[in-house]
Amino acid sequence: MKNKEGKPMYHPDKTSRMVPMTIMFFVLCGFSFYLGGIFCSEKNVISTKEAASEVPSSKEVMIAPLQIKPVSFAECSSDFQDYTPCTDPRRWRKYGYYRLTLMERHCPPVLERKECLVPPPDGYKPPIRWPKSKDQCWYRNVPYEWINKQKSNQHWLVKEGEKFLFPGGGTMFPNGVGAYVDLMQDLIPEMQDGTIRTAIDTGCGVASWGGDLLDRGILTVSLAPRDNHEAQVQFALERGIPAILGIISTQRLPFPSNSFDMAHCSRCLIPWTEFGGIYLLEIHRILRPGGFWVLSGPPVNYENRWRGWNTTIEAQKSDYDKLQDLLTSLCFKLYNKKDDIAVWQKSSDNSCYDHLSEPDTYPPKCDDGTEPDAAWYTPLRSCVVVPGENLKKSGLKSLAKWPARLHVTPERLSSVPGGSGNAFKHDDSKWKVRVKHYKSILSALGTDKIRNVMDMNTVYGGFAAALVNDPLWVMNVVSSYAANTLPVVYDRGLIGTYHDWCEAFSTYPRTYDLLHLDGLFTAESHRCDMKFMLLEMDRILRPSGYAIIRESSYFVDAISTIAKAMRWSCRKEDTEYSVENEKVLICQKKLWYSSSRSLR
Repeated sequence: MKNKEGKPMYHPDKTSRMVPMTIMFFVLCGFSFYLGGIFCSEKNVISTKEAASEVPSSKEVMIAPLQIKPVSFAECSSDFQDYTPCTDPRRWRKYGYYRLTLMERHCPPVLERKECLVPPPDGYKPPIRWPKSKDQCWYRNVPYEWINKQKSNQHWLVKEGEKFLFPGGGTMFPNGVGAYVDLMQDLIPEMQDGTIRTAIDTGCGVASWGGDLLDRGILTVSLAPRDNHEAQVQFALERGIPAILGIISTQRLPFPSNSFDMAHCSRCLIPWTEFGGIYLLEIHRILRPGGFWVLSGPPVNYENRWRGWNTTIEAQKSDYDKLQDLLTSLCFKLYNKKDDIAVWQKSSDNSCYDHLSEPDTYPPKCDDGTEPDAAWYTPLRSCVVVPGENLKKSGLKSLAKWPARLHVTPERLSSVPGGSGNAFKHDDSKWKVRVKHYKSILSALGTDKIRNVMDMNTVYGGFAAALVNDPLWVMNVVSSYAANTLPVVYDRGLIGTYHDWCEAFSTYPRTYDLLHLDGLFTAESHRCDMKFMLLEMDRILRPSGYAIIRESSYFVDAISTIAKAMRWSCRKEDTEYSVENEKVLICQKKLWYSSSRSLR
């Protein structure tokens, strides 16, 4: 036989051929054994990591901890005491006024991030404790009088001595928020029997409506934009009422579809029928089937109110008719109406949306490529998000009533990778054990010292569920880069938001008493600078507030180094299972004042 060059090929005899083949056989066997050893070793490492948080192991994996050189942070100047990086009025001139896009999130570039500690206002005091805080707060903690002067006739708040008092007034409830909600309950009996559990208040003022509902077992997210004067969300959080900065403008709100049981607008000045009704389309998206939309103020009750609205009765009637037509096209039906309050209910029957497929129908049905839950920097679209046909048990009437709803396996769990009834129950049990341990190492947890709580990277809301009987509320945060578990959180009757921790959170400084995180740096440190994540935690944490940081031992010492530079005191604790590759840091932020503060 010749090779392709035409030269004769060499054929060794059978004996000479056996020697190199034998050698090669042993070499390959040895190499395979070596690779197998590596693979098995890696497999054991993975298994140990997965089991470490659940059961003690006698074979801990020792990983050299991350080392960070000592750092220091300067104080921000006093004019940064209410600094909200991604909704900073000082940067608004860069953005347009069209549909108030300037009030949406616009985070500073990396090179413009502040590496300083935000000081409290002069005279700042530890907040008044719940439930007294619902009715009063220290003036020096939120030293803004503009809202007091501008809204004095509406009794939103009154300044008396060193305090702001909140009498529960509002534009549409001059007799107090209690009487207003009493009337609403007469119109919506589902508010009284545990059917309605989660609500959103758009244009919330100082969140008196959401505060009143807390006493009635309804958990409300109060929403208002940042502006130059009013600091509405800061007042709400200082009172101990859930709230975040936000505005319906050109982007979706950071919530999943079909989540809130009720939405509310009390003269919130949102032009519901303008721009093709796009704002009401967003309310439709986040409201679950069978949920209620409540509107008080123009154009409701226009027959009796139009003279006080500086308009004509014909104009108000036209606005009301447009609103009713738009709501009908979105499968809302007028549920009840009395005086200044009108209530519509979103249909639970998907056949109602069949007409949206007809040509020239407006607004049309969103195409199949539209992700209903995409809500982080996702543009609003002029189309109707129709609830999925597979969501048979996520409608308001199909959910278990509160509080049984908290522990019922949500239907939408099946859409989460790895989600199952067993995984859900295991998570619930795990957090009961963990929270019991947390309370043994942080005595303030479960007392009136801690009111506003954030779980910075929740999965199913297990941490919040384990604390549900304590005098606090929890904002559950799901990373915009993680598996979408936020619908499960809402189906349990809890509240939360999407967020990317490489950016600042949508809240004012000093608005949370406790920040809890479980493996956040492990999950996000490849994308986000640890230093800026911790500085953001410092910004939103109240002085004397706490952080529970549950992390891999790899990160704990590095976190402690940065925390010390932020004037936090931290101590390392074992987890409930005393494993070596995971630790719990209990940190407390110190109360300090700016070295350049004015003397009063």
